[in-house]
Amino acid sequence: MKHWFILAAGLALANPSHAFDWNGLLKGVLGEPAGQSTNSGVDALSTTEINAGLKEALARGAESAVTQLGRKDGFFGDAKLKIPLPPTLQKAEKAMRLMGMGKQADDLVLSMNRAAEAAVPEAKTLLVGAVKEMTLEDAKGILTGGQTSATDFFRRKTEAKLTERFQPVVKATTDKVGLAQQYNRYAGMAAQFNLVDKSQARVEDYVTQQALDRLYVVIGEEEAAIRANPVQAGSELLKKVFGAVSGR
Repeated sequence: MKHWFILAAGLALANPSHAFDWNGLLKGVLGEPAGQSTNSGVDALSTTEINAGLKEALARGAESAVTQLGRKDGFFGDAKLKIPLPPTLQKAEKAMRLMGMGKQADDLVLSMNRAAEAAVPEAKTLLVGAVKEMTLEDAKGILTGGQTSATDFFRRKTEAKLTERFQPVVKATTDKVGLAQQYNRYAGMAAQFNLVDKSQARVEDYVTQQALDRLYVVIGEEEAAIRANPVQAGSELLKKVFGAVSGR
């Protein structure tokens, strides 16, 4: 059982350049004979410390992502994360601007991004809660699931509930823009005839999904950063746990 958590603590350090026997530990988790570890630093750690280190790493990544996005210009001020008009309106945007509706289009884009920024703080409780409720089976999936396995865990555990929490916040903001209401009217009718994807039939649905997709992208970036350099994550516990595993 202790080796199981040792591997958990090492999820962020799966780097071929490390001398640590990752393959041996993985075989031990999967029930195959594992080579004997010579890492005395890991042996000195308690199961409680190792388990807490993994959970702290995931919680820190989630909280950092929420902090980055859940503020003014968290979406709107970042070209990579800014939410554009729904595809249907993008196709009509040039004509709209020629018809003098450029300001309405700009107002809608701003309101969509402000709505996403207002909704993201709703994610913190659910993301942190998912970490606290993480089971041994969840941890095993994170360890054996690849470079985005922690992000995939968050999406699987929180996306449905976050959709429910985001939508009312997004709707309250976008409803204030006349173009959003017009879009919902016409896109809703078009969706009935399969002329518009149902996920884009309402602005609030579109923005909610776009916001969640970007939230998980940022969580993924945090996960990558922890994997690349956990010892500099800033926490004494993380330094102790991950530093012991890496031999640093």
